[in-house]
Amino acid sequence: MTTPSASASRFRLVPMAPRDPDEPGRSATTLELFFDLVFVIAVSIAAVQLHHALTEGHVLDGLVAYGVVFFGIWWAWMNFTWFATSFDTDDWPYRVLTIVQMAGVLVFATGIEPAFTDTDYTLPILGYVVMRLAMVVQWLRASRSDTAIRRTARVYAAGIAAVQVLWLLQLTLPDVPGRIAVVLLIGVEIAIPVIAQRRGTTPWHPHHITERYGLFTIILLGESLLASSNAIIEAVHDADALGPLISIAPLAFVVTAALWWIYFWPPHHRSITSFGGTLRYGYVHYLVFAAAGAFSAGIEVQIDVLTGHSELSDLAASFTATVPIAIFVTGIWWIAIRDHADRLVNVVVPLAALLVLCDPLVPVPVTLTAVILVLVVVVLVLHPPASRRPHHCQMRQAHSLVVLCARDRTPRIAGTTIE
Repeated sequence: MTTPSASASRFRLVPMAPRDPDEPGRSATTLELFFDLVFVIAVSIAAVQLHHALTEGHVLDGLVAYGVVFFGIWWAWMNFTWFATSFDTDDWPYRVLTIVQMAGVLVFATGIEPAFTDTDYTLPILGYVVMRLAMVVQWLRASRSDTAIRRTARVYAAGIAAVQVLWLLQLTLPDVPGRIAVVLLIGVEIAIPVIAQRRGTTPWHPHHITERYGLFTIILLGESLLASSNAIIEAVHDADALGPLISIAPLAFVVTAALWWIYFWPPHHRSITSFGGTLRYGYVHYLVFAAAGAFSAGIEVQIDVLTGHSELSDLAASFTATVPIAIFVTGIWWIAIRDHADRLVNVVVPLAALLVLCDPLVPVPVTLTAVILVLVVVVLVLHPPASRRPHHCQMRQAHSLVVLCARDRTPRIAGTTIE
């Protein structure tokens, strides 16, 4: 008789048991980085289509399409990321199912343009269903390998599978009922983790998960750097707008660098120590990610206005860049900065998010925003987060050289002498 372990060994399978949330040295794998690569395509196409919609004056339709499309991108990425931090086995079935999800992303990306231009979500939904069904298989596998989270894994699998059937049925609905169904199904998708985790919480590695979010943020900010480069390229071909275009490129770069600084200032891993904090961190990142992608579209709109290729006024075009920045800064302050900052930082950061909306008052786009964000960075440098501030520690005599911190009485291993 063949035992389960012998069978697993024969097929080169690794038991999908929950990983240690305190595992030292845990970082993003090459498979996760490869997975992110296909999302670069989807994010880039979504930003380009938002740019086209805004510059053609279809502001409301463009924002609605962008919100729906970006939800699909964000939700598929986030679900994989949180599953991976708990159950990444890196054996061949896990890799194959991840690659299937990547194929689904490419199908999804192919349908982004029709979603914007014709309100046709057929291909995005089909690609999304492919991604989500692969996750169903992953959750079913996790339910068979570990009894502690079996109920949780089965709720995830059943919930995701049921909603995918509803997504396919949504394709048969006429225009208005179909749009209402999209909103309702998004709500159901968001509710599934909340319901499932009540059956038992899956473990997550704080440093690993926040590293994954940080890497995706860098991808999105990279779109803004591309927009800065496009400003210079356009300037070469349009001598009449040479001055403004050359000026907007370094300003957009400064803003992007400041957003990076602000995002990575707080210790993100300390924001997901509880289930409630984790939900807030994960869900509010939708606004942070979407705003980062929309900022790059806003810079492209600014270029179109300067070269006379936009239906928007100068005032409206300025808001396409400043509103995403305000949302990005406010979101990061709420989920990661405010709990680790002093009173001054907690006043300056949200106030800066509000003040960037005054940028249209300045003739040169993005100028006031760049100045404000640079000042925010200066404040952050002068006021580091609480966890990074030096404090007095005492040496307790022991063979292992244990340092007893006078502030929180936390034992720490000392590799060097304490001055």
